[in-house]
Amino acid sequence: MTIRLLLADDQHLIRAGLAALLNLEADLDVVHQLPDGREIVEHIRQHQVDVAVLDIEMPEVDGITATADITAAFGDEVAVLIVTTFGRAGYLQRAMTAGARGFMVKDAPAEQLAEAVRTVHAGGRAVDPALAAEALSAGTNPLTDRERDVLKAALTGSSVKHIAAQVHLSQGTVRNHLSSAIGKTQTANRTEAARVAQQNGWL
Repeated sequence: MTIRLLLADDQHLIRAGLAALLNLEADLDVVHQLPDGREIVEHIRQHQVDVAVLDIEMPEVDGITATADITAAFGDEVAVLIVTTFGRAGYLQRAMTAGARGFMVKDAPAEQLAEAVRTVHAGGRAVDPALAAEALSAGTNPLTDRERDVLKAALTGSSVKHIAAQVHLSQGTVRNHLSSAIGKTQTANRTEAARVAQQNGWL
């Protein structure tokens, strides 16, 4: 039986390389490719995809949001395998919570990636072992959704006023969320807090 794959990655060369490697396997067939996660549910339905292989950091719709969309639309019928450059514990935790069955880094050997596709298609889990150990030691993401929103906006060095406008909250509420996030990340200011949160894959 041939496993039908969809690849989503905003870097064309990487996407094409992954497709070429996976298509070398007799039982794998990359039937569609996308530059991001927009309208991914419709593309999966149209091309009768079995496994979606997604990057995380993509424009428009990222891989974790796309994973949640796929899980909501198809449940267990379509498996999601995250393949990313950024092996961050927080990304792993968020991806699995969203419904991904696998999480691999892009420098994994080709045969390991192909085997991960087969594993998730069969209903199993395929997670990079070193990353899984790191995720366990790192613990869960301590930030609330609102704290994540304000820290994402703070990554650009925006003022509290600008952040408040972006996330549709009052300036006082934004300050409270930033203060809480700074405490949870054990940092000195919002710029450091945003950087630590991003490095941990919490944003």
